[in-house]
Amino acid sequence: MNRSGYQTPLLMTLLLLGGATAGYWLAAQNQAIPATTGAPASSPSTQAERQVLYWYDPMYPQQHFPAPGKSPFMDMQLVPRYAEQAAANTAGAVAAEPSMQVAPGTQQNLGMRLATVTRGPLAQSLQASAVLAFNERDVALLQTRAGGFVERTYQHAPGDLVVAGAPLAELLIPEWVAAQTEFLALRPSLEPELLAAARQRLRLLGMPADLITQVERSGRAQPLTILRSPIAGVITELNARSGMTLAAGTTLARINGLDPVWLELALPEAQAGAVQLGQAAEAQLPAFPGERLTGTVASVLPAADAQSRTLRVRVELANPSGRLRPGMSAQVQLNLPSSAAVLLLPSEAVIRTGKRALVMLAEAGGRFRPVQVQLGAESAGQVAVLAGLQEGQQVVASGQFLLDSEASLTGLQATPLPAAPLPTAHSPLPIQPLPTPHSPLSTPHSTTQPEERQP
Repeated sequence: MNRSGYQTPLLMTLLLLGGATAGYWLAAQNQAIPATTGAPASSPSTQAERQVLYWYDPMYPQQHFPAPGKSPFMDMQLVPRYAEQAAANTAGAVAAEPSMQVAPGTQQNLGMRLATVTRGPLAQSLQASAVLAFNERDVALLQTRAGGFVERTYQHAPGDLVVAGAPLAELLIPEWVAAQTEFLALRPSLEPELLAAARQRLRLLGMPADLITQVERSGRAQPLTILRSPIAGVITELNARSGMTLAAGTTLARINGLDPVWLELALPEAQAGAVQLGQAAEAQLPAFPGERLTGTVASVLPAADAQSRTLRVRVELANPSGRLRPGMSAQVQLNLPSSAAVLLLPSEAVIRTGKRALVMLAEAGGRFRPVQVQLGAESAGQVAVLAGLQEGQQVVASGQFLLDSEASLTGLQATPLPAAPLPTAHSPLPIQPLPTPHSPLSTPHSTTQPEERQP
């Protein structure tokens, strides 16, 4: 076994011993505190006359001892249990929720800090990493409409930036030259119908309108046609080479526009449901430190990634200067619309056990008790509380784990959440199975009780 294999059990043992020592010290500190809520501290002579019911080890509170001494479990001094503490807990079980009391000095030593449950909107925002990509809606494809030859190119290569109207290649298309010669031969006849038919034939052959106008104005056939870029952007594909033969429909170039560009980010499917089309997004790029770029959500793709369980979101960013290049990375913040007013609580005050969420509720007289809560959305260090607390109550935001350990040692249970209401006439009832000969439902006088919900 390597060295790290020995360090892990040793670290866990030290943590357990530290938690046990803290719980024991907190239990010992609380023994000198009166159990009755709001009762003043008694004098040393009064504490000496207090009736001791039994002694116990805070790590094993279920085991009672008739006399003081060292615990056989943890090798620590036993802690006395006084009669007024038991009476206070018994009375609290009837009149109010059972709780435990911590002296102000002990609270200060533990660094306990309280937070108030407030009501207000929960401002939510999402942070995600993104990558700049081409805007696939701004694409131009240049293809030949008839067979011909490439007579000249303009020394372009894939990845070059071009402006709208930039020449890419000169083409010689014999079929167009023959049609132009026929059109020019019909012009002296001055028959409008024949001229219109000849002009329409030029269009059907795929000849651009500007080339037809140039032939009419010059009165001469134009053997060479210049292929130009219809948009400004970057050449992502270029297949034109001098001297090559072209067939009809051959793709010579593909040009992607750069204004706007896309920011593609992946969001967990649990968070992507809150994203709306058209909402604002802020992006920060390492290439431009300290500068925030604003864009809008253009689309949320309908399919989720099967491996990462994320949804792709596209944000459009304006790029008039062309400085944003596809492939750059960015950090994106999506500011979601604020929700309705809800109960808010600091996230650090919540104790998550895996099955439920607890908070340590602070009451008058320095008393505390665990309460189970139902949580909602969480953002910016605050979490929404759906059930379990009321506005204005105070909870422990720092040091609550020691209190929770002491509550577990003393058998203090958290107040469970109320059960969900039973179905009404307006809600669908659960489907009951049909009775079978071996089922209790087949007996005429049998009754079934709904299964009790576990908190």
